[in-house]
Amino acid sequence: MNKEYLIYKLSDEVKSICKLPQEAFQKYGVKRGLRNEDGSGVLVGLTNIGNVVGYERDADGKLEACPGQLFYRGYELDDLVSPLLAEKRFGFEEVAYLLLSGELPDKEELYAFRELINENMPLDHRTIVHIIDLEGTDIMNILSRCVLEMYTFDPNPDDISRDNLMRQAIELIARFPTVIAYAYNIYRHTVHGQSLNIRHPRENKTIAENFLYMLKDDNYTELDARMLDLLLIIQAEHGGGNNSTFTVRVTSSTRTDTYSSIAAGIGSLKGPLHGGANIKVISMFHHLKETIRDWKNIDEIDTYLNRMLNKEAYDKSGLIYGIGHAVYTMSDPRAVELKRLAGELAKEKGRESEYDFLRLIEQEGIKCVTAFRKTNKPICVNLDFYSGFIYEMIGLPQEIYTPIFAMARIVGWMAHRIEELNFDSRRIIRPAYKNILDQKRYTPIDER
Repeated sequence: MNKEYLIYKLSDEVKSICKLPQEAFQKYGVKRGLRNEDGSGVLVGLTNIGNVVGYERDADGKLEACPGQLFYRGYELDDLVSPLLAEKRFGFEEVAYLLLSGELPDKEELYAFRELINENMPLDHRTIVHIIDLEGTDIMNILSRCVLEMYTFDPNPDDISRDNLMRQAIELIARFPTVIAYAYNIYRHTVHGQSLNIRHPRENKTIAENFLYMLKDDNYTELDARMLDLLLIIQAEHGGGNNSTFTVRVTSSTRTDTYSSIAAGIGSLKGPLHGGANIKVISMFHHLKETIRDWKNIDEIDTYLNRMLNKEAYDKSGLIYGIGHAVYTMSDPRAVELKRLAGELAKEKGRESEYDFLRLIEQEGIKCVTAFRKTNKPICVNLDFYSGFIYEMIGLPQEIYTPIFAMARIVGWMAHRIEELNFDSRRIIRPAYKNILDQKRYTPIDER
């Protein structure tokens, strides 16, 4: 049999074997996507780390929309971000310390923690050579492979004691920026023929500053670095239910090694429905800037957005990217913070007209989606709506938008891994799937 035909035949047969009757999900009480009928997430665990609040339940148990809130170890996100903005200082390392330890550091602890991060940022020369040899075009895949390779260089990779897990957490937080920066510089060299620069991280610099330095030398402003620092803070943690963090917790429950678990988390985050969504938004924004002639004309904006919803324009997906969230209803607190940051950065970069246009897209997009769906349920833009625009203003290429997300989220991943492996009643996470296929009689091969 022709091999290409066999692949086609196998693929064609999938059409029928993957069909599952919709009524069966209700019959057996299956929560598709681990979501309840009202859209809330199925409760599968407890945590002391992050808390994502997008709705409240009334006395009858029905969901009521409320302004979104995000808590890190009990602290509301805005309470952590606002002082940093007011004092114009960097805070990602401070938030990383909080998420790992449960407490905010004092000045001495923060200084020592930053020193520890700096000491661990340089890569083993074997890892650098490996990145060069990979010559890949997908930075997330290179990051994943480098993480798996770190297992080889770790003197005690399978030890899941608290001390060893914390050591691994600090090393991964420190090395992610270096791997991503080096991988991108090699990518631009091999794919675009540009100069290859491998810059060693500097002492007494923050993660955000060192990342920008390793990526683009001194071609960044202090505001660029502070904005990146705040982006990292906002993306560092989002509860145990988001797909990548849940992936890390599921794999950690098997007591696999840290590197295998984190590589699985990276694979999850890479998906366009998760961490890869910011590229969808910025690509859509570029298209709208080119297509809509008057950026202040609401009628023109609404007409085109409705064409997109009707699958008549742009990529004909029927989506306005960046609008809607699985948990948040009235507002996504991360988007609220990023909207504020984008406005501040747009002033410095002379891109205020684009910022105002993006705000109009948010305003009219929510209105159009609500009318299109014929619903009274509140809807908001999510984290991805403004993050890509900020990355672009900082001068960061799209190839590393999602890797930067991983650079931030490694903090939350490791906090959840440590928690999963250290609470009292550890059990492997093992949900069930109901098989609804009737039993078949075996037919000998000569009779088929």
